[in-house]
Amino acid sequence: CRFVQLCHVANDRLITFQYFNFLKRMYVTQCNKDLSQRAKPKSDSVASPFRELQQLDQEKKVIHKIRPISPVHQPLSETSIRNEVREMKSAAETEDSVTPVRAESKEDRQWKEMKLQLNDLPGILARLSKIKLTALVVSTASAGFAMAPVPFDLTCFLIASLGTGLASCAANSINQFFEVPFDSNMNRTKNRPLVRGQISPLLAVCFAASCGVPGIALLTLGVNPLTGALGAFNIFLYTCCYTPMKRMSIANTWVGAVVGAIPPVMGWTAATGSLDAGALLLGGILYSWQFPHFNALSWGLREDYSRGGYCMMSVTHPGLCRRVALRHCLALIGLSTVAPLLDITTWTFPIISLPINLYISYLGFRFYRDADRSSSRKLFFCSLWHLPLLLLVMFTCKKSFLEKEDKGDLLGESHGRAMEIRLP
Repeated sequence: CRFVQLCHVANDRLITFQYFNFLKRMYVTQCNKDLSQRAKPKSDSVASPFRELQQLDQEKKVIHKIRPISPVHQPLSETSIRNEVREMKSAAETEDSVTPVRAESKEDRQWKEMKLQLNDLPGILARLSKIKLTALVVSTASAGFAMAPVPFDLTCFLIASLGTGLASCAANSINQFFEVPFDSNMNRTKNRPLVRGQISPLLAVCFAASCGVPGIALLTLGVNPLTGALGAFNIFLYTCCYTPMKRMSIANTWVGAVVGAIPPVMGWTAATGSLDAGALLLGGILYSWQFPHFNALSWGLREDYSRGGYCMMSVTHPGLCRRVALRHCLALIGLSTVAPLLDITTWTFPIISLPINLYISYLGFRFYRDADRSSSRKLFFCSLWHLPLLLLVMFTCKKSFLEKEDKGDLLGESHGRAMEIRLP
């Protein structure tokens, strides 16, 4: 017996209960081969449904109708032979028609290079230059030109407007060139031309250069060097200071407000050739108006700005965002009161502009108190019509150039009389 042999082998050592069980297990495993341990084959990994769909997509499935086979002893008639030939031809046609359709669906899912059509180029360049924002910049510069206390010069006005518009197009194009990786993360900017690949970065930079260089040249040579210097400084401030600061500090809002305040100053300097108190007042009105306008806009886009990695007051300092908006709404009332003191408008301007300034201040207070999307939306839409209406009222209440000339003549005559009286 095999078990007895195992016991004889272990005669020289003391048999314990544990050792006896060990001998029993050895006997069982040696005598019954089926009980020995065997390595189980590894089960096939479960294929993911995505791979199964891909395999099914790659396989061409053509279903053929199989007709029953006739017995051997029955001869095939001519009609049956013709039917078989027709069925084979139809099956071949269906197979040929299925293959290109499947190939077309695969090609549609692949990345393709977008070809630029000349008909689409004006629209793409208009979106690249932010044509609506450029129109706002040109309109504020035109308001500054119209408010200047000098006779209106149409040629200078057109050159200044064209140069300001070209400078704005250049600045906006460079801004979009720098912000492509960040704009792709925002719902508000993900459809911009550079993000979608509708235009190459090289073409965008060339377009910016072709707008910026002639624009600054027109302002410098066609208007005056001071206006050209302000235009060049504004391009630098917008592209090299404001754009990178948007991802670094909330101070970008104040820098951006300075950028928006320069165009009316450029319009004033284009008409007068000097930087007067009236130019600074117009710049101050534009500076204060931008805070309720932009803070209300950014409040509804906090998720987008956070996703894009921009450091905005509405994201990091929501309380400060609302306070600053209310503060500058109230500042518009004070700036409107300063206009007649600087002899720019009559005293009817602060009186007529008081209701609209009080209304935007009321909406700014509601935005500060409620801190919700509804109040921010109302403040934003109010700012859209508040600025053009305020500038229009300011223009209608402007002191004419003849009134200032008469006042200057009267002052000169009174000064001359006083000198005559003093003489013995």
